[in-house]
Amino acid sequence: MFSLKKLYIALSWVFIIAITPIQGFSQDSLINFEDVEFSSGEEATTDTLLTDLEGVEFSSGEDTSTAADTAATTPATVNAADGDGDSSSLWGIFLEGLVGGFLAFLMPCIFPMVPLTVSFFTKKSASKLQAVSQALTYGLFIIVIYVALGMLITIAFGPEAMNALSTNGVFNFFFFLMLVFFAASFFGAFEITLPSKFVNKIDSNSDKGGLLGYFFMAASLAVVSFSCTGPIIGTVLVNAAVKGDRLGPAIAMFGFSFALAIPFVLFAMFPALLKSMPKSGGWLNSVKVVLGFLELALALKFLSNVDLAYNWQFLDREVFLALWITIFGLMGLYLIGKIKFSHDSDLKYMSVPRTIIAIIVFSFVVYMIPGMWGAPLKSIAAFLPPIGTQDFDISAGVQAGAGHGPSADATSRKHFSHFHDRATIKGMDPYYDYDEALAAAKAQDKPLLVDFTGWNCVNCRKMEADVWSDPAIKQMINEKFILAELYVDDYDLKLPEAEQYVSETTGKKITSVGRKNTDFQISKFNSNSQPLYAILDNNEELLVPTSGANYDIESYKAYLQSAIDAYNAKK
Repeated sequence: MFSLKKLYIALSWVFIIAITPIQGFSQDSLINFEDVEFSSGEEATTDTLLTDLEGVEFSSGEDTSTAADTAATTPATVNAADGDGDSSSLWGIFLEGLVGGFLAFLMPCIFPMVPLTVSFFTKKSASKLQAVSQALTYGLFIIVIYVALGMLITIAFGPEAMNALSTNGVFNFFFFLMLVFFAASFFGAFEITLPSKFVNKIDSNSDKGGLLGYFFMAASLAVVSFSCTGPIIGTVLVNAAVKGDRLGPAIAMFGFSFALAIPFVLFAMFPALLKSMPKSGGWLNSVKVVLGFLELALALKFLSNVDLAYNWQFLDREVFLALWITIFGLMGLYLIGKIKFSHDSDLKYMSVPRTIIAIIVFSFVVYMIPGMWGAPLKSIAAFLPPIGTQDFDISAGVQAGAGHGPSADATSRKHFSHFHDRATIKGMDPYYDYDEALAAAKAQDKPLLVDFTGWNCVNCRKMEADVWSDPAIKQMINEKFILAELYVDDYDLKLPEAEQYVSETTGKKITSVGRKNTDFQISKFNSNSQPLYAILDNNEELLVPTSGANYDIESYKAYLQSAIDAYNAKK
């Protein structure tokens, strides 16, 4: 007879294995859901995604180097991050799943079921201990079912495909459409349901006794509540999948199911708490609608990824902001009862939580409005298109004057007209071609700061808004370094026929500037994470270890200074 204790032990080992990075795989996580790539159908046999990257390290782009490391000179090929970066990435995915689980708990399909389920345990059990034990078993099976779903996603697509999701424009556009579909569902246009025969079959098996009965009870919760939780699960899985980590979907579902299971176990342990639960009502549908607005806002980010990488220029910064201002403005009006959907009941009065949320939403709308005229909006700059895509920027003259504008020869530099006005933060003077930047570094006797970045790199935008825009950092980069900004996800700018080649690292044909920069980063630095900062001397040797995103201004300033000191020491 399989005892409950043995079941707990077995499940514990399953979770330990599931959430522990596998040796040899733990450094294979690519964060770039921002790096978008469309497959146009042309050159299908040669111009495909860079998926054959054996020996390449993928990371979140977070800086994991220590201060002691930055003073040492290292070989040209180094790892950009260690296991800590992967751990932080997985923790982030877990927390996203956790938030999604708590939101799912507030859905109309789940929240009213809590008292009924807890009453079932308490009435059926001979003692409180037995009721808690049954609730724990139920909660464990909820976790098992959802984690299994996450693991199936990885098994079905494979780790290489998970990485490809983050860089493929077709998938990014599909995610945009899917999130709009989810938003429409939350707004009440339709319900996403599973086949009734499947639902009835699962539900009928929940009446069985023992562990099998609890398993089907948990499965019944999953399938019956799918109309409410499906869009949340889909969003959580999309965010986990596009980060490229093979364990991402399983970790996301672990966080989601853990948050979903906690209330059932907690209320079984303390049934008296049920009296303090708010009563079901129209507010549950309001939660769905608010989430629908959030799904719609998130969908625009995926559409922006495609727009930026292919230079369509129809979703520029001011257009993106106008849409977000409208979406969140409508959300605020909905919260105060000025807008109603088909399933909404009359709002007779404003509750305290609803009032507080409405204040926060309207304050966010007011905060975004100056961005239409070029305000930096640092708190959300990482999610917005680059400020260079904005047609009108009232701060352009002020910021340019405070910095170090482009050099006299800047307009003659390679790819200057394509990148500078749209991408570069004001007051910076970069090159956009590595060879040209290296020649300038030799001519001016300065170290070369290579910035591997991307149109859709959230961490890159955050670094530019929070760190590079600092006057001291900007001055140091402009005066002490030659800066090369290499965009790895630009597929609109094609290489001349004579400059196209087949990569020795991946065997793929390199036809665009983005692919050339990606191939250079992989072959030279054994990494494909952005941002990646590599500081080289005139012999193309690293002065200090490469760095990822480091949002501490003083720490990043010390990193730059250590490179300057190492460069001077070589003279």
